[in-house]
Amino acid sequence: MNEFQIYSPEEQLQDPLFTEKKVRVFLKRDDMIHPFISGNKWRKLKYNILEARTKKKNHLVTFGGVWSNHLLASACAAAKFGLRSTAFVRGEDINSDVLTLCRLFGMELIFTDRSAYRDKEALYKNRFAENPDTIFIDEGGAGENAMKGCAEIVQELQHPYDHLFCAAGTGTTFAGLLKGSQLSGLGTAALCHCVPVLKGADFLKEEINAYFETPPSYAFHAEYSFGGYAKTSTELLRFIGSFSAKTGILLDPVYTGKMMFALYDLIGNDQIAEGSSILALHTGGLFGLLGMKEQIAQALKEV
Repeated sequence: MNEFQIYSPEEQLQDPLFTEKKVRVFLKRDDMIHPFISGNKWRKLKYNILEARTKKKNHLVTFGGVWSNHLLASACAAAKFGLRSTAFVRGEDINSDVLTLCRLFGMELIFTDRSAYRDKEALYKNRFAENPDTIFIDEGGAGENAMKGCAEIVQELQHPYDHLFCAAGTGTTFAGLLKGSQLSGLGTAALCHCVPVLKGADFLKEEINAYFETPPSYAFHAEYSFGGYAKTSTELLRFIGSFSAKTGILLDPVYTGKMMFALYDLIGNDQIAEGSSILALHTGGLFGLLGMKEQIAQALKEV
């Protein structure tokens, strides 16, 4: 059995809004791939791990914040595939739930002030330049290996779709979705929608376009950041609570919650044509909920 084999079904969602607007909406459940190496994190790490094996390296070195799903996924993946892992963690030593899990999976944590953290290459070289066993993985897993892994999403699709939706932080997963659409020929039929979770995210277009000689066309919805990365609002948290209560599917406030809010809003405002078939990518990352426990509880209490 292929050790990288995944389970990620396409689940149709039922909602009176979809019936009214005569659209069909599906969710690709990448959150079901693995409990900890969840969603796009599995796809982003796959080819980095294969590269480490090819180059006979046994130590993953990466970067992230105290609530980083990428760090948790990297720690678990390293343990699963027999590798060591180290992370440079942005900010002060905080014993978050996510970092506790990282430690349980054997990850070494190096807390780094925010100024030094900006130059990740320098951090890596200063600590590991003389260590031939290590492999550098950028924050969030961003890079060509990650994009290559995310491009495989399109190969797995069981049905044709008119629209593909994806949340974006670094833009790597969305670039992979575009690349996969191009390679499959789907790009001529389906419009890919990017929902950036960062405030002032126009720079992401350059990051995405850099993966292509000729950038493809796509929709870019920058108006759903809710104030920026890891920022939220009572409106968003209540939407997530309502969605989860109706579907049995959890969303997180950092990525998938914003993406699904955008999708519902665009459908409700007739920005998606009648008869459309829509797929949204659930990129996992549900441990981000733990960093907002109090805000979520307060928002739902006030309903």
